[in-house]
Amino acid sequence: MNLEWRTNKDLWAGVMYIGTGAIGMWIARDYPFGSALRMGPGYFPTVLGGIMIAMGLYVLALGLRKDHEKIIGNWSIRALIILPISMVVFGILMEHAGFIPAMLALIPVSALAGREFKWLEVVPLTIGLTIVSMAGFIYGLGLPYPLIKGLWGY
Repeated sequence: MNLEWRTNKDLWAGVMYIGTGAIGMWIARDYPFGSALRMGPGYFPTVLGGIMIAMGLYVLALGLRKDHEKIIGNWSIRALIILPISMVVFGILMEHAGFIPAMLALIPVSALAGREFKWLEVVPLTIGLTIVSMAGFIYGLGLPYPLIKGLWGY
């Protein structure tokens, strides 16, 4: 079996999962673990890191098959430029305008990184993700972010 490891998508994805899980577990090693009923600050990152390592081993095993999917094509310079810009815009708007304006900017700007940008798809996605994110982060988790700075929120 001739394994082309440099172009093997699954192999590298598995290595990334394993590495991310191991780093998470390593960072959480000094946090109190607790138990399932009384979770300490180290419980979630340790368990999540273990799950990521297990998933990484599975994906790595898929990559070691003979008929693996190869990495094809070049890097998208457009995405490498636009995605960091969208995160900076999100951070600035989050600080100065609030959660809703930041989300309303993040999603369309991030979508510009793809070649198949269509406003008819991006607008409903933006509205839906903003509502779901607001429900999950602000109301579900109780994060103290202002919805619209100065008008609505904390």
